[in-house]
Amino acid sequence: MTSAESTFGNNLLWFRSSYSNGAGGECVECAHTVDGTLIRDSKQAAGPVVAFRAGAWRTFVEGLGRGQLPSTDPKDLLR
Repeated sequence: MTSAESTFGNNLLWFRSSYSNGAGGECVECAHTVDGTLIRDSKQAAGPVVAFRAGAWRTFVEGLGRGQLPSTDPKDLLR
């Protein structure tokens, strides 16, 4: 993970899910770049980001739309 501004500059347009209520819960923000999508914790705007290539982000979002989430079985998690 890396700081978005140090890598991509300050001109990113970040947006929050319409499901976020702004009450300080667990919200993430997204910004689209030429190469993909960046994700960060909305409470730590200057903190690290996770960068997805366009194809990986599209596959993830399409899977969410179909209700196909990855396994949450503890044996499948990285340690």
